[in-house]
Amino acid sequence: MTIRKLPLETNEEILTLLTLQTASYRVEAQLIGFEDIPPLKDGIASIRSSTETFIGYFLDDDGVSTLAGVISYSCDGSVVTICRMMVHPDYFRRGIASSLLQFVLAEQEERGASRFVVSTGAANYPAVELYQSFGFAKRRTLTVGPGITLTVFERPAG
Repeated sequence: MTIRKLPLETNEEILTLLTLQTASYRVEAQLIGFEDIPPLKDGIASIRSSTETFIGYFLDDDGVSTLAGVISYSCDGSVVTICRMMVHPDYFRRGIASSLLQFVLAEQEERGASRFVVSTGAANYPAVELYQSFGFAKRRTLTVGPGITLTVFERPAG
């Protein structure tokens, strides 16, 4: 297992990310009953122009490295927003999301982060449980469509 920043410099690297992202967010779309979530609309151009930092979780097996999960974040001063959390469905329930989240929290706290923010579909119970297990507390809910709500969580550094 290796966790490292994704360069996303070539179309091939971006397509690898988009394949993982589509597989992961299709599951979330089913969980929350809303197919129109923004990550399912991304393409090469939108990823290339993104200002987010992408961190990948790679499984290494017999010399083959497989991208199994990705977390992305952005920083505004000392506030870090977790923008995306995705794990390929073939690798669910292996602690990949927890490892990625722990990596970013530790890395950004070392760099002076004071607060972390993340949002997820209110009906995405696995994600809600993950963030709460890391000390994130519900701050507000937002209605984004008929019967579709997002929950915003925050956590102080430390």
